[in-house]
Amino acid sequence: MTQRQLESTLWAAANALRGPVDPGDFKAYVFPVMFFKWISDSWDHEHARAVADFGKSLTDEIEADYHAFTIPDGCHWADVHQTAIQVGAKLSEALQRIQLANPSSLSGVFGDVNWANKERLPEAALTALLDTFHPVKLDPDSVNGDMLGSAYEYLLREFAEASGKKAGEFFTPRHVVHLLVKILDPKPGDSIADPACGSGGMLVETVSAVREAGADPRTLRLFGQEINLTTSAIAKMNLYLHGLEDFRIVRGDTFREPKLLDGDGLQLFDITLANPPFSLQNWGADAWAKDPHNRASCGIPPAKNGDFAWIQHMLATMKPGTGRVGVVMPHGVLFRGAKEAAIRECILNQDRLEAVIGLPTNLFYSTPIPVCLLIFRAAKPDDRKNHVLFIDASKRFEAGKNQNTMSEEDINVVNAAYKCGEDIDGEGGLSLRLVPLAEIADNNYDLNLGRYLKGATAAEANVEEALILMREAQARLAVAQVALEEKLSAAGFNA
Repeated sequence: MTQRQLESTLWAAANALRGPVDPGDFKAYVFPVMFFKWISDSWDHEHARAVADFGKSLTDEIEADYHAFTIPDGCHWADVHQTAIQVGAKLSEALQRIQLANPSSLSGVFGDVNWANKERLPEAALTALLDTFHPVKLDPDSVNGDMLGSAYEYLLREFAEASGKKAGEFFTPRHVVHLLVKILDPKPGDSIADPACGSGGMLVETVSAVREAGADPRTLRLFGQEINLTTSAIAKMNLYLHGLEDFRIVRGDTFREPKLLDGDGLQLFDITLANPPFSLQNWGADAWAKDPHNRASCGIPPAKNGDFAWIQHMLATMKPGTGRVGVVMPHGVLFRGAKEAAIRECILNQDRLEAVIGLPTNLFYSTPIPVCLLIFRAAKPDDRKNHVLFIDASKRFEAGKNQNTMSEEDINVVNAAYKCGEDIDGEGGLSLRLVPLAEIADNNYDLNLGRYLKGATAAEANVEEALILMREAQARLAVAQVALEEKLSAAGFNA
């Protein structure tokens, strides 16, 4: 099977749900079924190898060593596919028993879909989904690991397109991930964490980067935390289908209950990277005054905006000496005042912020506002100590119908500018400057690119962001007013 054939078959499986299931919810149904088919086909492949090696002398104990996962009796794909009635109940039982049989590796991997609920998923639609997957062989002889991983990424992109703004909850455009990982430059043996890991794309990209450099990606230690159950399950499946086994994805609230710990303290990593939810409200500010991990050492961020909570959490997990942090943020973190200004000043005076990289507008499904990459290092190079490198890459993009993209050339130019401190394309596509901390202090620790890189693009980006944020705030206010009026009316009050 070619890559294109595999992808078209998988998309046909998703389309089997069209009608009763909203396209934005396809991922919750398609990925668990795909993963179940992969586990079953791989089990059959491993069983055939065991039989070929041992023949009639094969025992259950010997065969167990051949299998990556245990499939209990009656829980194979064939057992579910041949079921004629109550198919959803049979599938649900099989998936639950497989998770219980593999507690250390597959706990929670299938998400929380109620497969037996015929109101949400009619049996005809589920049967069509299974029938579409049935002839597709996903064992290693039929589909290699790279093809399978690429097909999974293809589905993620397609589901992101179908999900609109909700895509931001689980998908970061891969060109943005590719750039961030290139800048952070993962090395064999690195420990890497994403505290808002979504579908695991950033962790997968670090593996690809190490592999492309000719090193062994199996030496990487990968960690992720994700609050959404379905999305954390998608991340686990993503990593397995990319051929990875040594990783740890945990589900939970990174602010209220960080689970990537070393004893009683936060686990420290060589690389921490993330595209967290922008301007998260009600993130848990009330608990940070007594945070046992001292993540608020530079101050408690505003209760209705968690941007600096993400930044401070990530800095708290940065390993001394080798640690580096890369985070995607809205431009507002560069200049917003009040509480955030004091936190920004504190962080800058620690001299760990190495670079601020402004990216083009409209790169994300979730928001059209311009964003930036903030790059931190535990130990900055001597020539960058007490300085911050500012790069405006807002012109480096290819216009698209729905979202703009950054080409491989764009990514290489921005990466080279960060590494070398100069614009290698020589065509004015970038502007950059290494700015002393003293100058930043004179500007009251404002990191607005327009203050340091003179040009219309940098100056206009913040105006555009402010307008978009104002419109989004007005829309939220309108929704809140409607909800308030409904509650007052229900309580007998006249508006």
